[in-house]
Amino acid sequence: MKFKKPNFWKDINPISLFLLPFSLITFLFNYLKSILITKNRYEIPIICVGNIFIGGTGKTPLSIFIYNLLEKKKFKPAIVRKYYSSHLDEISFTKNKVKQFFCDKKRISSILSAQQKNNNVIIMDDGLQDLSIQKDLNIVCFNSMDLVGNGLLLPAGPLRDQLNKLRICQIVVINGIRNINFEKKLRLINNDIKIYQSKYEIKNAKKYKGEKILAFAGIGNPENFFALLKSHGFKVNDKISFPDHYQYTKSEIKDIIIRANEKKLKIITTEKDYFRIKHLGFKKIERIVVGLKIVNYQSFEKEVLKVL
Repeated sequence: MKFKKPNFWKDINPISLFLLPFSLITFLFNYLKSILITKNRYEIPIICVGNIFIGGTGKTPLSIFIYNLLEKKKFKPAIVRKYYSSHLDEISFTKNKVKQFFCDKKRISSILSAQQKNNNVIIMDDGLQDLSIQKDLNIVCFNSMDLVGNGLLLPAGPLRDQLNKLRICQIVVINGIRNINFEKKLRLINNDIKIYQSKYEIKNAKKYKGEKILAFAGIGNPENFFALLKSHGFKVNDKISFPDHYQYTKSEIKDIIIRANEKKLKIITTEKDYFRIKHLGFKKIERIVVGLKIVNYQSFEKEVLKVL
């Protein structure tokens, strides 16, 4: 989905109220799915890493994190995701990070392919809303800079589902700063849910120490990326935001390079953006390598392994 999140998703306002009747369509669609779609159970355990807030919640990094966790525990995990031509950046990014990755227009096909390759755990990157697949563990991602926005369903707000969806989930991972009030809100919905904090760490930060930076990003929430750079002491002199999964043209990248040269800035972007523009052959574009850290990791690991 290539768009920038509208500002009216941040709070209740005249535009969101005007669109509220259309959100009833989303509600009705979700309800009909819940009563009409039959869940299929598979022999292989399935861990779903999903979201309720649309885009920019860190599903893919967390999926890769869990993949590495399980590999260290001598499992043979595989990441599966549904194929969308507009998501080739995330597909390339994940392929570069893990050995066992399956992507098809139907998630079921990917699951069966993984089984045939003798993988013994499935990690679904996205798919919380796919009710045709019975999951053994549902993990929901949030970002502390957005949380639930104005709390309304699409299109009046940024939510794909009502927060009541958390009743079928076991784990919540919130990336960023802890928000105790938000945690209390989640536990009112599901008192048994386990809540963890995560944060990103830039692995190659020393490389850019003292450098003046032009940063650009076309991800779910570019401001999260810019905030991460500043939190690591980067001197961000200029920043450019693009819609999520944006397909850059050569002329646009050339314009970014000219803009950076005029101000004598080094150009950096996200790993997802880097893989999206790599084929264009511009050597002046560099990427930030990010790692994920889970606070209270041992407890998180225990909860994940519990279902296997």
